[in-house]
Amino acid sequence: MSENSPLHEVHAALGAAFTDFAGWSMPLRYSSQLLEHAAVREAAGVFDLSHMGELTVTGPAAGAALDAALVGRASDLPLGRAAYGMVVDEQGLVLDDVVVYRLGDEEFLVVANAANADVVAGLLTERVRGFDATVRDDGRSTALVAVQGPQAAPALAPLLDVDLDGLGYYRCRPARLSTGAGPVDVLLARTGYTGEDGFELFCPVADAVAVWDAALAAVEPLGGVPAGLACRDTLRLEAGMPLYGHELTAARSPYEAGLGRVVKLDKADPWIGAEALRRIAATPTAEVLVGLRGEGRRAPRQGYRVLADGAAVGEVTSGALSPTLGHPVAMAYVDVAHSAVGTALEVDVRGTRLPVEVVPLPFYRRAR
Repeated sequence: MSENSPLHEVHAALGAAFTDFAGWSMPLRYSSQLLEHAAVREAAGVFDLSHMGELTVTGPAAGAALDAALVGRASDLPLGRAAYGMVVDEQGLVLDDVVVYRLGDEEFLVVANAANADVVAGLLTERVRGFDATVRDDGRSTALVAVQGPQAAPALAPLLDVDLDGLGYYRCRPARLSTGAGPVDVLLARTGYTGEDGFELFCPVADAVAVWDAALAAVEPLGGVPAGLACRDTLRLEAGMPLYGHELTAARSPYEAGLGRVVKLDKADPWIGAEALRRIAATPTAEVLVGLRGEGRRAPRQGYRVLADGAAVGEVTSGALSPTLGHPVAMAYVDVAHSAVGTALEVDVRGTRLPVEVVPLPFYRRAR
């Protein structure tokens, strides 16, 4: 049976269509996926992300423990900064991608994907043993509301006691949000997964409805809407952002996914996956992740074969008809010999070969 978000009744009242996602009943859409997608690109969308996993790591050696547990160097993060990272196994293969926030000298927040939250919690708990650090699973006590889009900052600014102009990308800080139920303390992060400017607001479950209501009321006069997981997927695809279970899996390393930059090979040993990742980094990968642009209206989907002269040279990981661009886009792993930008390929779409071209990622980049 699926677990309900703390905002489930709010979504139901808004007419949401629900889907099971990683064991959670989450809003797929409220009205139209295309309308919600366009609203995020042009104004703002409010998302419920309370299904994500939140793990708090504390203690004098919390930074060193995360250095050993993850591919990055959490100990170097300045206070109030965030970093994208990964959990890998001893073979250097990706078990999840995470965002790490430094909340204090001895406190970090690790946000994991919903499908992998319990696995990451267990791995971090195991990997910090021997360090003066503790892992606390706050996933069930924390709600997360995201406000994404060009109007996110103007909408939220009057409700917050912080200067948003001074909060840069991938930064976070405690804040107080004015709501109809009174002020609520939140962790405010300028992060997101849509390719737009925006914010994520972490709060106690008891305050979830107040935070959601305040955020939605703030964006609606500016053209904002509640937004579901369906448009979140097309938004992140346009922005070239990987999704675990698609671009990232336990069969791939960060280097195949083009994310070797997050691996800090020069940090002090020991850390999980170090030997394997150094070996992988020194060896050219056989396949790489690329962007594909299609023609017409039929979109490649996950699992479809990528062809060159009729022979399979790769496989699609994510694909859709781009609502913003008006043509099909996809990400796919293809062999290196066919990965250059401009290479003409085909995708086998249920027995029909459709032409595609290798293009740079991301497909969409917002105006700065």
